[in-house]
Amino acid sequence: MIYQAAHAIVTDDVFLALPRFADRADVELYLKIEALNPAGSIKLKPAVCMIEDAERDGLLVPGSRIIESSSGNLGTALAMVCAAKGYRLTIVTDLNANRAAVDTMRCLGATVTVIATPDAGGGFLSGRIAHIHRALAADPGLVWLNQYANPANPRAHRTHTASSIHKEFGTVDVLFVGAGTTGTLVGCVDYFREHCPQTRIVAVDAEGSVTFGAPPGVRHLPGLGTSVRPAILGDGRGDFDTCQVSEVDSIATCREVARRYGLLVGASTGSVLAAVRSLIPTIVPGSRIVAISPDLGDRYLETVYDDCWTASRYPSSGLPPTGGIVA
Repeated sequence: MIYQAAHAIVTDDVFLALPRFADRADVELYLKIEALNPAGSIKLKPAVCMIEDAERDGLLVPGSRIIESSSGNLGTALAMVCAAKGYRLTIVTDLNANRAAVDTMRCLGATVTVIATPDAGGGFLSGRIAHIHRALAADPGLVWLNQYANPANPRAHRTHTASSIHKEFGTVDVLFVGAGTTGTLVGCVDYFREHCPQTRIVAVDAEGSVTFGAPPGVRHLPGLGTSVRPAILGDGRGDFDTCQVSEVDSIATCREVARRYGLLVGASTGSVLAAVRSLIPTIVPGSRIVAISPDLGDRYLETVYDDCWTASRYPSSGLPPTGGIVA
């Protein structure tokens, strides 16, 4: 198959069976692999959708300059799309962004600004957003796509991510979705509530995140969780369950999946699968479970899979060693 642009290569129909995960042979668990595209993550779909919406609305014209906040994956996807379309891009990220993502964005032509001062809750998102507001005030010609409030974000997942799961499996008993901007979550909830309302949806959050009303705390891993509740989520959504996962459990699960199934997964995938293990006693025999894997583990070799990095941040965790990269 021949494509005219790299960002058109979206592989949305790859699922990996994980037999006997969490010692349950009486359920089916499938991992939806989202990283098999040139951007390397699920974020390619909302990146394309948000830019195309802005083009249709006349917000983006040849030579436009875009600014966006990202912990890594969306920034990489936007950098790829902007390079192909000729837009200048500035990504505002923070110290938790992995170095590979930052280097990739820069190689694709983006300017990357790193926020180094955490907010009162220990997160960086409010600082990233404040920086964008200052930039917009100083330069009204900048276009902020605002993934946290842009309806194109969940629409991309309703149209593609959720529909591809439904097309592959028909009935899904339980769907586990990581919650960052909550674009994937809201898109999947909206789709399944219309087409397969019996599906139980579990939103997976990181400990220390305020997304679902928990107290803020320090987080070291990018991806899931926020220090500012995303506008996309709205108020009063009660049509899904939630599960908070510790970063230690996420890392341990990533390492388990690598050794047991031969698949190097990213931190968010580790969190989603840790939530599956946590809630597995509540899942009835014979259930079909789908868990969404936003990215793979190649971008986390210096964090999740590095024994020195994890020992310095979680010294009493008892994490199994990987023999990871030694500085």
